[in-house]
Amino acid sequence: MGSITTVRNATPAATGGTASAVPATGNVEARLSGGRDQVVQARRLVSATLGRDHPLHDDCVLLTSEIATNAVVHSRSGDGGEFTVTVTFPRGRVRVCVQDEGSASPPCAGHSIPNGSSGRGLPLLDALSARWGMVREAGRNKVWFEIASV
Repeated sequence: MGSITTVRNATPAATGGTASAVPATGNVEARLSGGRDQVVQARRLVSATLGRDHPLHDDCVLLTSEIATNAVVHSRSGDGGEFTVTVTFPRGRVRVCVQDEGSASPPCAGHSIPNGSSGRGLPLLDALSARWGMVREAGRNKVWFEIASV
């Protein structure tokens, strides 16, 4: 079983910044403020945790950006709240989970329109992850995805 590390205001420097600073398996978690500028911190956490040479790096960073953006834009996290990003990396796969502070109604899939700037996150999850899901508990939303090495 890996260790659990809590990182506040995660930046590559705060998380060690290299893949060698991270064990082969484990769990890294960060609680971030709900501002749109914190989505980049969520991406940096995943990038620093996995390391740029990790075969799943790019897809994990992209999908993290999508679900962190949804947390900030579509939940109370973006109204002065917070959201949590958890990266779990058992051997051969990566699981990223974003928990927000909830919304009045459950999340639903949007539809993208040509030349539009939204509605592509869930189709990306479908296309790039091995599996993904959403759990709504006590009004809070937890969206996660898993990608496995081939």
